[in-house]
Amino acid sequence: MKSIDQWLAEYGESHQNKINKIIHWICVPTIMFTVIGFFVSIPRGEFFRWAPPEVAFLANWAGVFVILAGIFYLLLSIPLFVGMMLIALAMLVAAHALSQVTKLWLLCLVLFVVAWIFQFIGHKIEGKKPSFFQDILFLLVGPAWLLSFIYRRLGIRYS
Repeated sequence: MKSIDQWLAEYGESHQNKINKIIHWICVPTIMFTVIGFFVSIPRGEFFRWAPPEVAFLANWAGVFVILAGIFYLLLSIPLFVGMMLIALAMLVAAHALSQVTKLWLLCLVLFVVAWIFQFIGHKIEGKKPSFFQDILFLLVGPAWLLSFIYRRLGIRYS
């Protein structure tokens, strides 16, 4: 398995253009939220009936997705794992709250499509294909790539 530095360096190769980076700072978190929102929108069904309502924001298919993504991050970097899980937890809570007042799946669908349109515009400007065309795991690397900039700015070591 590649190291976190290898993943981030490879991802960064196709994200050099300033406009593409700005687009990614907006669209990557939006896409991450919408994916979590899509999973929150799936009915919990019998599999999660054991969970009390107080943890419904976590005991759903989005929680399973976050745990699986978390394993990927944990294998790469404990500090990035902690940050990504805090971000994902905040998004889980927000998605669950929104699901109580709106058709979350519809909101996520609109945001997802718009964000991906801008992502492809950014890559057109960049002149390079999105990294996930090379490896689907780059869809998980994108949010960590952004978080790595925040960590560097704060002086937090992640590798």
